[in-house]
Parts: sequence; structure tokens; C-alpha cells
Amino acid sequence: MKSQDIRKQFLDFFHSKGHLIVPSAPIVLKDDPTLMFNNSGMAQFKEYFLGNATPKSKRIADSQKCLRVSGKHNDLEEVGIDTYHHTMFEMLGNWSFGDYFKKEAIHWAWELLTEVYKIDKDILYVTVFEGSEEENVPFDQEAYDIWKTLISEDRILLGNKKDNFWEMGEQGPCGPCSEIHVDIRSAAEKALIPGKELVNADHPHVVEIWNNVFMEFNRKADGSLEKLPAQHVDTGMGFERLCMVLQHVQSNYDTDVFAPLIQKIESITGAKYTMKAKDDAEEKINIAIRVIADHVRAVAFAIADGQLPSNTGAGYVIRRILRRAIRYGFTFLDTKEAFIYKLGETLSEQMGDAFPEIRSQKNLVQNVIREEENSFLRTLDQGLQLLENVIASTKEKTVSGQKAFELYDTFGFPIDLTALILRERGLALDEAGFEAAMQQQKARSRAASETSTDDWTILIEGNTETFVGYDELEKEVKITRYRKIDSKKDGKLYQIVLDNTPFYPEGGGQVGDKGTLFTANQAIEVLDTKKENNLILHLTKELPENPEASFVAVVNSKLRRDSAGNHSATHLLHQALRSVLGTHVEQKGSLVSPNHLRFDFSHFAKVTDEELQQVEDFVNTRIKEQLPLVERRSIPFAQAVEEGAMALFGEKYGDTVRAIKFGDSMELCGGIHVKNTADIWHFKIVSEGAVAAGIRRIEAITDEGVKQFFATKEQTLKEIKETLKNPQDTVKAVVALQDDNAKLKKQVEALLKEKAKNLKGELVQEIQEINGVQFLAKQVDLDANGAKDLAYELGNLGTNVFLVLATAEEGKPMLTCYISKELVAEKNLNAGQVVRELGKYIQGGGGGQPFFATAGGKNPAGIKEALSKAVDFIK
Repeated sequence: MKSQDIRKQFLDFFHSKGHLIVPSAPIVLKDDPTLMFNNSGMAQFKEYFLGNATPKSKRIADSQKCLRVSGKHNDLEEVGIDTYHHTMFEMLGNWSFGDYFKKEAIHWAWELLTEVYKIDKDILYVTVFEGSEEENVPFDQEAYDIWKTLISEDRILLGNKKDNFWEMGEQGPCGPCSEIHVDIRSAAEKALIPGKELVNADHPHVVEIWNNVFMEFNRKADGSLEKLPAQHVDTGMGFERLCMVLQHVQSNYDTDVFAPLIQKIESITGAKYTMKAKDDAEEKINIAIRVIADHVRAVAFAIADGQLPSNTGAGYVIRRILRRAIRYGFTFLDTKEAFIYKLGETLSEQMGDAFPEIRSQKNLVQNVIREEENSFLRTLDQGLQLLENVIASTKEKTVSGQKAFELYDTFGFPIDLTALILRERGLALDEAGFEAAMQQQKARSRAASETSTDDWTILIEGNTETFVGYDELEKEVKITRYRKIDSKKDGKLYQIVLDNTPFYPEGGGQVGDKGTLFTANQAIEVLDTKKENNLILHLTKELPENPEASFVAVVNSKLRRDSAGNHSATHLLHQALRSVLGTHVEQKGSLVSPNHLRFDFSHFAKVTDEELQQVEDFVNTRIKEQLPLVERRSIPFAQAVEEGAMALFGEKYGDTVRAIKFGDSMELCGGIHVKNTADIWHFKIVSEGAVAAGIRRIEAITDEGVKQFFATKEQTLKEIKETLKNPQDTVKAVVALQDDNAKLKKQVEALLKEKAKNLKGELVQEIQEINGVQFLAKQVDLDANGAKDLAYELGNLGTNVFLVLATAEEGKPMLTCYISKELVAEKNLNAGQVVRELGKYIQGGGGGQPFFATAGGKNPAGIKEALSKAVDFIK
């Protein structure tokens, strides 16, 4: 059975049981600050389990894209090593929100597996929660009794809290679960060890395929459990593992989910994937191919959903996944050129029907991956050179773990590649030292992000919160709930939820509102406003003296007005870019703050100055036209798109949406906007540049920002004119100044060359012969370039020259080392190593080639000692 049919049968089955089939949410989360990525099927439904929103149906089913590479659920380092862990995977799930419970969930799971998919009942085992005295949760007798009617009792196993009590996080909804495991071993293997002994033992062929979670408790901050007001079902079935079972293969990677990718990797690299490796070399190739096939899916879907690789946050995680794939190819498949991006075509053909975004965003995905590959391959080349320097400076047979960590942490050079190269050179790695450095960094990171969150104090029961900020900036309100959070980064804060709020929570690129909560004798500053699981959270440093009283919530109207102008300008900018550059332009990210706006978009080349001017003129023309805001709230999504509204990839839209229209610009947007484009006043682009391959970024300002921009330019011009003694023609005066400077520079260069030539004659007399080496260590009155020229001039005197020249131009010490190439080879000398060691005396460092290197520093007083130590290298 093909994987597409397996997915379809699952969804059709639950549709027949009255479930609403919904599309997968984006793999990258944008409205849940507690998660970077959707790491489970239930993540997009958290607000329903928490009671913060009402689902559109009490029964829902879907196939959710998931990514597990950070936090509690982190499978990254197992991926490729075994055959059943993945970074990106599909989770088939059916959900009940206060509707059916254990009986229906268990019976339907069994019916689907054994009657629809025709899985042999004799290879299935089930687990139920054994209970916990510590938690005061009893044995799940109800689930056990239901299973007794479907399967023999010797196949019903009891599971502990680790395996059979599922929790959303340290706090929140949780409950006992009942898993279904499958044993696909051969008859001979089953005869040796019964399957029940291998359940939950990480055996590659005795695996969990379905988990039925019965959400009936809420985990509080103190660790205690309380009953939820309603009982829910949260189930998940690993799609890739299910395909392995139904396609009668022994590995997820042997299914048609991965086979096309593996075949493409084989054709590109010439490597061969074997189902059973006969030796360690074949197994390393197998692991590398599995890593690449898995990781390209995770990276491609993340990029398609709007997350570009970067150095922070979710972008760093995506970059790390891709770099792991690149280094496995580099190390074990001998791929020294970018190739992973080519798999985007295969992925598009294979999964485009189920997930249209991977097809429509194919070009972007391939461009970004190719650029990342080329960049990291350059980093690997640089790292190899740096590792050579480390090896050259190592006197013992063991390389410092701290130095290996610096290569890893500063330059991104993989530690496994370092260890491999060292083994090939007959050297060992101080693994304990590396691990200690790594743990220190992790401890610093954990300490910086440590946060504790109290339980909610509920003042008003029910989901009564309403956002009124589109129409009002001031509102009489009451607090419905609040909680305290403590973090090392921000200290003690409170999160307050109001029954009605005019405060806009951060979202859609726009920053959250700031403002004040007023009582008769108290003013509480709202530092920020965010949204989490459908709750609008107002962050404050203090609580009201009487939280149950009424308050007046007042938004900072100036900050709101400035943000609104910048947000509306991004819509006009998007329209302008599509008009000037072409309709291939799509928004890939934005930031809207009171001070400026940032807009990322897909485009294949640098935007020319002429095109930027056209874009700027286009937006300012729309501003002058005084276009009124046409806002349509709660319009059906399909109708809005049919009428021409732009929907952004990677955004999660409901059945009804809000459409914002200025003239011909129409987008789906929940943000705050001006009432008329005239309120933007003026639009000015301040920068344009690349973010990633195929992604450009424009930063711009409006209104007050533009006024300040021109005021600063005017003041700068005034100061320039005053410096030039107020010439009639300022530009002509600057050009004349540049011409004079160029002439003087040529004269100085000529004088310095003459000085260096004269100095050469003097220094030749000072060269000493030590152990057969022509040696000189001397401070000279030249600039850095002059010292370099002089070093090469003196170096031409013979094949056994060792020079260290020091300069201190404008108080900045510099060491220049030249070693004849013959000496480098004969005596194993290295100029880079020399300047790194001597650079310590001038509080600096540097590097270069084995025959020529330089080091800069901060301490000119150390030059004398550095020069005195130079002779040690040849004694």
C-alpha cells in the first residue's frame, strides 16, 4: 500500500466517524512563545485543551507536520543512527474535545488497524497505565477492561509514568495513555525472545505506532494534579512507522516515504545504500544517507513555512539540522560540493499533493539550502585550516578539548569531524575537556533562560476575554486571571488577562502595545502585550492592590499610531515590490515597531537603486492619494482569497479572516492600521540587502521617523559645510579635498617605500646567524604595509631567513613574521604559530600562512618582550 493511500485511509476512516478533517498547521509556530515548532499533533489544539477557545468541531482529525529537535522532545542525535527516529515526521491524529472518551478511542484505533489496514492481531501489543501512588492516580482499569474485549490479556502490558502518562509540559493538561505496539520481527526472532519483553525497549522492530492519550488532569505549578472540567482524547500515530508496518519492510527508510530521496542521493553521490550493512564502512554510509534524507525534509518544510536558517532561535535550529546533514555528506560520502538542495525537486514531486506549500515554495527552498550548503562548506574549509594550526601547535599526542570546543563554538566546525581527522593523524582528542567546555556553556545558557511560572489565579471563570483594540484605545476592564513568572533574564513579572482589552498582542510581525492600567490611586505600567494559547497577556512589574476592582486600560496612543503607520506601509511596500519587481515577490517575514519597519521578501537579485526609487515613489504616491482603510472583519477565508486578498505561507488562518484594503492592496491581516494612507505622511527606504539566497530585506521608516531622518541629514550637512569653511558649492569642495588627499597619499607611500629601502640596508647589518638561520627581531618605524614590504625584501636575501618585525603606528602594536619556505619545511616552523605565541605579549593575536603571518594587539609596551622571545623558536 502506498503512503499516500495510507494517509487517505486514515482521514477517510475518521471522517466516517464524524470527525472534521483539518489541514496541518505550519511546522513553525508563530503564536505560542512556549514552543519553537509543532512538536506533536496536539500542539495546534492546545488552546482547546486549556479551555481558552472553542473548537469548530468536537471531533477533529488531521495529519500534522511535526519537528522534534529541541527541548524535552529532542531526537536529533538519534536520527540516522537508528532507523525509526526522525526530526520531521507526520503525526496522524484524531481528537475529541469533551466528546467521546476511552471506549470509542480504543475501539476505533483497533478497528482501523486490524479491519481497515488488516494488521495481524497476533503481532500487536497494548499498554495501559499501571497507576502511581506518588501522583495519587489509580491503575487505568477502564482502559484495561475495554482492551480485554479486543485482545488476549497476555498482550495487555502495564506501563509506568514515564511510558504511559503523557504530559504537554511541566504544567498543563495531561493524563494516562494507552499505546499500541507492533512486533514485525521474523518468526525465528520471536521464538527466541517474546515481543512483550521488547515493548518500550527501543527495539527497531518492536515499536509504538499509536498512542491514545486520555486528557483528564491539569498539572499545576507545584506538581499536583487536578481534574479537568471536561475529558478529552488526544491520539497520535506515527505515519512513517505505520508505513513501515503496512509495506512489510524493516525500516522507516525502506518505505516509499524515504526511498525516492535515498535513490536520488545515491544517483548524485555514487554512494550505495544497503538495507543490511556488512561492515562498519557500509554502516557509516547508510547512516549518512539516512541523516540527509531525514534532515532535508525538516529543513525544506521549515523554509516553506517561512523559517529561514539564521544564528538565533528557530532559525539556528534549522541551520543546525542542515549543517548536520552537510557534514555527514562531507565526511562519509566525500561530497565537497553542494548537492542537498537538489533533493527539493524529489520532495516536491513526492509530497506536493498532501502539502502544497512544498511544491509552491520549491524554488525558494532550493535556493536557500544551496546557499547554506556553500556557506558551510566554506566554513569547513576554514575549519580544516584552523585545525591544522591546532595540530601544528600541539606538542603532545592529545589535542586540547578546549581548543576543539573553540573550533566548534566559534567557527561551527563539527566535533565528530575533528575527532575523525585527529584519529587519521594518530592523535587523540581530549573528549573530557571538550565535554566540560560544552557543559559550562549549556549551564550558562540554562541559567540565563531559567524561568518559573506560577499557576493562574482565576478571578472570573469562563472564556470571556474580548479584544476591542481595533476600535478603542481606552476601556474599563476587569482582571479575569493573573500569574507570576520569575526569570533570570527579566526578573519578576506578572501576566494579566483582562475581560476586555484594547491592547494589541504581538503578532503578524507587529510588536505588542504598551500602556497603563489605572485605578483611583494606582497606575500600573503595561510593559508589553503577547498572546499565548489564545490568551492576551499583559506584562507588568506589579499587581494592582485590589485585583478584583475595575480598571481603566489605556494604550500608549503615540506608540500605537506609529506602529499602525509602519504596518500599513508594509502592505503598500508589498504591493509596490510586486508591481516593480514582479508577482514572484512574496512576503517572507516582517517586523513592525513604532520606530521602523522591516520587510523580508522573495527575490532572486539585488534590488537596484533605480528599482528602490520606483518602489519608494509607488508607496508615496499611494500615501498622497489618501486611500481610506477598507476593513472587513469575519469574512470567509475562501471568499477573501477569491476576491484577491494575499494569504501568506506559514500563517495559520481560521475559517473567517480579517481583510485589510488600501486601494488595490488587499491582504489578510490581524494587525493595527491607519484609517487613511495620508496618516503615514511619508515613506523612506533606509537599507536593502540579502538575508539568505533568494530572500531580500528592506528596512524603512515613516512619519516621525522620516522627519527625524531628514533633520539628522540636514544637521550633518550643516556640520560639513562649517568644517569646509562654508563654501558656496559644498560638493565641489569635497571633491577638491578628496583630490588633495589622494595626491598626498601617493607622496606618503613613495616616501615610506624610500624609507623602507634605506632601512633595509641598515637592517641587513643587524641580521645574526643562529643555528644556521639568518635571524632578525626588530621594531621599525613603518606602517603595517611598509613592514610587510620590508619583510619580503629581507626575505629575498636567502633561503634560511627568520624575521620578526614590530610596528606601533598610532599606538597600535603589530607583529610581522616572515620565514623562508625552505625553513618551514626543514625545521617544521610556522609563522602563524609564531605570531599567535608572541601576540600574547602585546595582548592580541593573529595568524596567516606558514611562511608569513601577522598579529595585532593592544599593548605597545609588550613589543620589547615579544621580540626578545622570538629567538626561542630557532634555538
